[in-house]
Amino acid sequence: MLLGTIAGQTLGSTPTSKVPPPLGAAFDRAAAVVTAAGLPGELVITDAARSARAAAFGLADRARQMPNHVGQRWLWASVTKQVTATLVMQEVAKGRMALDAPIGRYLPDFGGNRAITVRELLQHRSGLPNPSDTPAIDGVPGFYRQTGRGIGDDASAAGFCSGRAKAARGGQWEYNNCDYLVLGAALRAVTGRSYAQLVEKRIARPFGIRTLRLARDGQPRGGAAATGYDANVPVPALNVATGGAAAALTGSAGDLAKFDRGLMTGRLLDPTARATAWAGDPQLGFMALGVWSFSARLKGCAEPVQLVERRGDFGGAQVRNVIAPTLGRAVIFFTNDATAEFGEVWQGKGLTHDLLSAAFCPPSA
Repeated sequence: MLLGTIAGQTLGSTPTSKVPPPLGAAFDRAAAVVTAAGLPGELVITDAARSARAAAFGLADRARQMPNHVGQRWLWASVTKQVTATLVMQEVAKGRMALDAPIGRYLPDFGGNRAITVRELLQHRSGLPNPSDTPAIDGVPGFYRQTGRGIGDDASAAGFCSGRAKAARGGQWEYNNCDYLVLGAALRAVTGRSYAQLVEKRIARPFGIRTLRLARDGQPRGGAAATGYDANVPVPALNVATGGAAAALTGSAGDLAKFDRGLMTGRLLDPTARATAWAGDPQLGFMALGVWSFSARLKGCAEPVQLVERRGDFGGAQVRNVIAPTLGRAVIFFTNDATAEFGEVWQGKGLTHDLLSAAFCPPSA
């Protein structure tokens, strides 16, 4: 998925420091937004203090009339990148990786440009070849139809992602899953643990997350419960496992809320590392490290609200994961409607804007 730039925001605006509206009332308003949009999926709103509300909407399988339900498995899609960036920043905080170090320091046999920095990979400024450019097979880029030993972080970093560069490093960003596949390989090289082992040890186990895991090679829909639809037609199948550290994590929406709480409370990243990870660059559309971070005006809030946004689109699932750090609240929405239009928050309208306004602001007069 090519992410749109977050243009027109005023990062320098002072975010609101007021408390959000009561969770129950805010959730009811947000759920009404989803209902009005007619979208299938699951909505979770959580506070840093562990309180959460959830509801499911519409059908997971239209042919069999099977509904979505709270707690089912979803493709986390590019929220996987947010997890990967968190693991990288943990290594940075420990002094074992450096943001401006060349990737060749950690992957000396990398066949691409070994001068590309960790920061450039996190910000999609590597210029590496892009899996999305591979010739399509049944409507899916061929990279994502692969199976077997050629997939995964290490194999992709040594193979496709080491191919001929698409652009010079360090320029404007271009969304590219190779960036995070290479970071996944670097994490293994630095820690001696696989990506799956790191996720289990540092994120799942400490936070009581039971559903989080990588999709298995060739697993239908990556193990997700819902079929993705393009209009009324199931989206073409891809091998979710090819997404690796860029897009292959799966789990429940409720467990994503636990991850968000770990970020909001500082248990996953110390304040310095988190501030670095969440520093949006206006020159890059407010891209930070693995997320977009910006201030936005929302309906009902008197002042701009600081937002940390991660979005994803993979295998027919779409997800929005948005944290308001100063409010201590996060909104998570998954849908199996691949054509759902979320809009851009900075435009002051659209599904995401309406969801966040309901979740973070008191009702407007």
